[in-house]
Amino acid sequence: MAALSHKLIVDGWFREVSEQWPGQAMTLRVKKILHMEQSVYQDVLVFESTDHGNVLVLDGAIQVIERDEFSYQEMIAHLPLASHPNPVSVLVIGGGDGGVLREVLKHPSVKTAVLCDIDEAVPRVSKAFLPHMAAGFDDPRVTVHIGDGFKFLDDKKAEFDVIITDSSDPVGPANSLFQKPYFQLLKESLKPGGSISTQGECIWLHLPLINDLMTMTRTLFPVAEFAYTSIPTYPSGTIGFVVCTLDETRDLRTPLRKVENVRYWNEDVHRAAFTLPTFAQNVVDASKKPAAAKAVGAPKKVLLLGSGFVAQPAADYILRRAENSLTIGCRNISTAQALASTLTGKATAISVDVSDEASLDAAVKEHDLIISLIPYTFHVNVIKSAIKFKKNVVTTSYVSDAMKALEPEVIKAGITVLNEVGLDPGIDHLYAVKKIDEVHKAGGKITGFLSYCGGLPAPESADNPLGYKFSWSSRGVLLALGNSARLYSKGDLVEIDGKDLMAHANPYFISPAFAFVAYPNRDSTSFREKYLIPEAQTVVRGTLRYQGFPAFIKAFVDLGFLDESPKEWLSAAAGQGLAWKDVTAKAIGAKDSSEAALIEKVVALAKFPSEAEEQRIVSGLRWAGLFSDEKVTPRGNLLDTLCATLEAKMQYEKGERDMVMLQHNFEIENKDGSTETVTSTLLEFGAPIGSGSGPSSMAKTVGVPCGIAVQLVLDGVISKKGVLAPYSRDIVDPIMEALEKEGITMEEKVIARSEAK
Repeated sequence: MAALSHKLIVDGWFREVSEQWPGQAMTLRVKKILHMEQSVYQDVLVFESTDHGNVLVLDGAIQVIERDEFSYQEMIAHLPLASHPNPVSVLVIGGGDGGVLREVLKHPSVKTAVLCDIDEAVPRVSKAFLPHMAAGFDDPRVTVHIGDGFKFLDDKKAEFDVIITDSSDPVGPANSLFQKPYFQLLKESLKPGGSISTQGECIWLHLPLINDLMTMTRTLFPVAEFAYTSIPTYPSGTIGFVVCTLDETRDLRTPLRKVENVRYWNEDVHRAAFTLPTFAQNVVDASKKPAAAKAVGAPKKVLLLGSGFVAQPAADYILRRAENSLTIGCRNISTAQALASTLTGKATAISVDVSDEASLDAAVKEHDLIISLIPYTFHVNVIKSAIKFKKNVVTTSYVSDAMKALEPEVIKAGITVLNEVGLDPGIDHLYAVKKIDEVHKAGGKITGFLSYCGGLPAPESADNPLGYKFSWSSRGVLLALGNSARLYSKGDLVEIDGKDLMAHANPYFISPAFAFVAYPNRDSTSFREKYLIPEAQTVVRGTLRYQGFPAFIKAFVDLGFLDESPKEWLSAAAGQGLAWKDVTAKAIGAKDSSEAALIEKVVALAKFPSEAEEQRIVSGLRWAGLFSDEKVTPRGNLLDTLCATLEAKMQYEKGERDMVMLQHNFEIENKDGSTETVTSTLLEFGAPIGSGSGPSSMAKTVGVPCGIAVQLVLDGVISKKGVLAPYSRDIVDPIMEALEKEGITMEEKVIARSEAK
């Protein structure tokens, strides 16, 4: 058998590089690769090093090195356990390698120990290659739960004496484990007097994060302390811990008992761990000081039109400020009331009909700013009303020609109409404009720009033949697949007819964890002007989907199922009681409605490129029920009738999560003639549906930027008048700064470089 190879091991050396520790890298000489796999969640690598024993690496980041792992495992466990008077019930979140669990079990008082890790591969691999760490899995006191920690904690109230969070660094899905909602769940899951300990990053690298963690935990726990330990093979050689307790009289710095069979921890080391270098102590001490009371500005009245899934994160952000009051306006007041009931602050619900000028005017004139999260065709109505009463407007939609035509009136009224402040459009603009401006200021050129974005089910939730689920209008999703596209490719203008769009979907590599395809989205050519890159020979903005999706959609197109034209036989009256097999037979002209006849006609119309693809698509159509006796929900045409069925079969179920992937690819020619390829990437996972632990990734990445933009307009930070979008640094920079404080950012990486010829 040939020796295994891995992309992160070059010339016999593994190198750990991350933006989390800029300008430095950890390298280890590799003796032999022991195991590698792509789990559902991450790239898993185990290798034997020449001098440090076996090494576990997840997504390129070192998790465990046999030579020094005990320092971290002992300290994160014994700091909360040894200072607790009687820890009986203990929960470990993460820590699938078993190291923390091993230390927990050294306390005789512990009767039950639960380990919850999202990835089954980590315990499995640890048992095989790190058996000295994984030995605790066989202890009868231990229960292992494979699943999401947020979801696990949601119904665990006052159940544990100590909870230890052994998390990876705060990027991607792990970022949520450093946010207040997670710590609130930890607090609620503790018994009276319970304690927590969590990985707290590095004092040499992450002081702003440490300040945020300490400030936040001190709002939840009466006692919150920061400690650290030495561990040579972690970045900068140290790692910190946030240790908190609900017992306001407890001294976390003083151990109450000895722990046997330890190699690093002892009573003196326990006490000393809380003694920090001056520069770090200053940061931790600053978090103790009550923040200076912010002057509350003049009251601001905000009207939010719409109640879709992105509205809640936007509304919650706005309600953080005491001077803001929020009114939610929907045509049906009960819909507005339902949204208001989910918010962290108080909001008023009213009935507003945006298609009725008098109803809309009555609502607009009573507010200072209008957020329009309704279908884009109604934005013009809102802007016209705002012009009358000189009110500012924010939308997440693209600026349409009809909206732009109102700009002279908007400027004359002296108002700001800020648009394109969601995800795509929105976050994509911020990081494109920033990078392009930096390159230009350095004397370089952007020779190529690609940008692809996808809102998708997380891999474990992509469990249907299309690999897709609907978080918004299924009709809108399907119709967008028939839009024509325009782009620049190597200097040439390329125009793609809507019916051929799916034929231009091609595999697109971002990470080995995902099998994406990408296809162009509408008119990319205007962004050469909007982004000020006339030198760019290639300009493409497009959409990401999982592989297999375009071929399935192409089959729907070939079979005529995306036809919007009225069909009398599918009217509400005539179509009642129709079976899908009969609808399919009539739609495609099959000789009868038997499955054999339907498949014969499908194959003739779709012209599949291979027998395997034929089997896959036919199986998917069968899954959708198109050959079955299942009754249709007639909606007047084939497209909407199909949508009714897909909406029922392709919704997110409880416990499932969505995912957002956004990546820019910049081809750069520097001033000295050298070239670079730079990517800028956002990967965000949503909270599990129904968990109550947060919004979906799509709702968060659209709603939070919208809320930020609203606040910046209210504060006068963004004050330019006109119909605007974030294409200039005066708008981009303040939104980006606030967004990054919310943990939403795109990470840059140089993936190719060549010297000047």
